[in-house]
Amino acid sequence: MASDSFGIITPHPPIFVPRVGGEQRHVADASLDALALASRALSSFQPDTIVLISPHAPVVGDAFVVDTSEVLRGSLDQFGDDDEYEWPGDPDLAFRIVDELNAADIPCMPRNMNDRLMPGWADHATIVPLHFLKPASNIRLVVLSLSFLPYEIHRRLGQIIALCASELGRRVAFVASGDLSHRLTRDAPVGFSPRGAELDSAIVEGVRSGMIGSLADLDPDLIDAGGECGLRSIIALGGFSGEDPVPTQVLSYEGPWGVGYLTALVGGAALHAAGALESVAESGRKGGMPGSAESEIVALARHTIEHYLQTGEIAEPKLSDPAYPARAGVFVSLHRENQLRGCIGTISPTMPTLAEEVAYNAIQASTQDPRFAALRPDELADLEVKVDVLHAPEGCELSDLDPSRYGVIVMSGGRRGLLLPDLEGVEDVSTQVSIALQKAGIPPGTPCSLQRFLVDRYV
Repeated sequence: MASDSFGIITPHPPIFVPRVGGEQRHVADASLDALALASRALSSFQPDTIVLISPHAPVVGDAFVVDTSEVLRGSLDQFGDDDEYEWPGDPDLAFRIVDELNAADIPCMPRNMNDRLMPGWADHATIVPLHFLKPASNIRLVVLSLSFLPYEIHRRLGQIIALCASELGRRVAFVASGDLSHRLTRDAPVGFSPRGAELDSAIVEGVRSGMIGSLADLDPDLIDAGGECGLRSIIALGGFSGEDPVPTQVLSYEGPWGVGYLTALVGGAALHAAGALESVAESGRKGGMPGSAESEIVALARHTIEHYLQTGEIAEPKLSDPAYPARAGVFVSLHRENQLRGCIGTISPTMPTLAEEVAYNAIQASTQDPRFAALRPDELADLEVKVDVLHAPEGCELSDLDPSRYGVIVMSGGRRGLLLPDLEGVEDVSTQVSIALQKAGIPPGTPCSLQRFLVDRYV
C-alpha cells in the first residue's frame, strides 16, 4: 500500500474519555480536537476494516499475536466508565495475516489459540482511539499485539498487513495506538528523564518529515531513557504506508500529565480525506448573506447576533450536524458592503460545546471588537457572516507557511498574534507574518516562534 494508504497515529489515555476524565480532559484539548479531525477523515475514507496495533493487548514477547475473533468487546470500567464497547471482527483478514507472517518466518500466533490471551477482549489502548474515531457499526476490526522482536520486523509486519489487505480487496485503515514518552515532567507516571522530550522530538520530526522508517534507527539508549509505548506501532504503520518519505500531517503533539501524545495522519489517502473535508468547507461558500443558503453554523452565528441585538438575551445555541467537531477554536467575521465590521475569535476552545463557542464569539464580534462601534439592529439587513473553525495548530518554520492554505500564529514572550488564512490582500508569507506580528505588538526582527493551522471556513 504506498502513498494511497490510510493511517492514523493516536494516543490512548483513558482520561480523554468524558466519563473518565470529566472536565480535566480539556487540559488535552489539542489532542481531542486532532482526534475529531481524524475521525472525520476516517468517515470520509470509509474503510472496510480497521487494523489496530495496541501496546496493551496481551503480549507474547517473541511473537506477534493476532486476534481472529468474530466480535471484539471491552469496557473502561476499571477507569470509571462502565459503557460497553463492541465491534465486529474480520477473521478472514486476521487469518490471512497469520498465514503470511508464517510464510515469512515471522513468529506469530492467533490470539484465539490460548484463552489466557483473552481472545475477543479489547484493552484500553484499543477502546480509547476507537471511542474518538467513531467507526461505523459495519466497519470490522482486527487487533494485533506488539512483540519484543526487532523494530525492522515490526516494519515488515506493516508491509505484510498491506499485502494481505490488497490480496483480499480490503479497504483498510491502519491505527497505530501508542503514547510517546512517559517521562516528560517531574510528576510523570514513571519518573522524569531529560531525554523524554528529546525522544518525543525525534519521533514527531520523523513522522512530520515522512521518514517513519528512520525511527527504527533511533539510539536504543534514547528510547530506553524516554520510556515510550507507541514507537513499535508507529514503525509498523510506516511499513504499511510504503517507502519513505510517506505523506503525513501532524495534527497535534502535547505533553500534559508528563506523557507525550501525538496525533497524525499518515498516507496519501488519509491526507486526501482530510483535504476533501476542507474542500467541502470551501465549497460551502454560498454568500453568507441574509436570505442566502447558509451552512448551519453560520445560521447559528447570525441568529445569535440578531436575537442578542433585538432582545439583549443570548439564544440557546445548538448544532445538529455530527460532522462538526465537538469543540474547537472559532473566529466569527462580519462584513458590510465588502468592509470588515467585526472579527473576534478563540485560538482554542473555551466553551463546553462548539455551538456555545460560535454563539459567544458571534456576540463578541458584533459588540466588542475594539476597532468598531457595536453593531446596530439596522445593520443586520446586509450583514455578511463567516465562521472559521480552527484545526489544532502545529509548530512550523517560515518555509512551511502558505497564506492561501494555512493561518499563522506568531509568539514571542507572552505576546501572541494570529492571522487567518486566505485573506484578501495577503498574498505572500512575508505579508502574512508581518500583519500577525503587528497584531501581537511584536516589533519586526524580534525572535519569535511560529505555528500554522488549517481552518474549515463556512459562509
